[in-house]
Amino acid sequence: MLRRGDLDADLVSLLAREMAHDRPGQEAVLDRLLDILLIGALRAWLDRGEAPGWYRADADPVVGHALRLMHHEPATAWTVESLARSVGLSRAAFSRRFTELVGEPPMSYLTGWRLTLAADLLLEPGATVGSVARQVGYGTPFALSAAFTRVRGMSPTAHRERAGAA
Repeated sequence: MLRRGDLDADLVSLLAREMAHDRPGQEAVLDRLLDILLIGALRAWLDRGEAPGWYRADADPVVGHALRLMHHEPATAWTVESLARSVGLSRAAFSRRFTELVGEPPMSYLTGWRLTLAADLLLEPGATVGSVARQVGYGTPFALSAAFTRVRGMSPTAHRERAGAA
């Protein structure tokens, strides 16, 4: 049976051989090998129990369902009450369980998730702060800009400019 360490060593060896010679299809092969190595590294990290709270909480039938709702419908005007109702718990029980498993309250998590999505969307060609705000659940460009600046320490425009310079 092939052990994980053996597989990793074999992949690294294959990657080195592939990089040594310029051959047709090399870019596609390197992309796939790097994908596999990244997945292997993530699996090893997760297996050591160092996964973030949201990852571990995803397996919980209640909190996992709430996380999926937030992830798939970030523009929805979620409240603790509406999320609790969606998963069949009281507001207090839901909030307590979510915070215990994820490591932060539901609305703090949602804000972080929305701003992470916004940061990515702002880098797309033609994206405006207004269009991104609507996609991630902020009513106005000003509301997104204020939250983005408060949490990330820079305006959406500065974020876009910094990413463009990189």
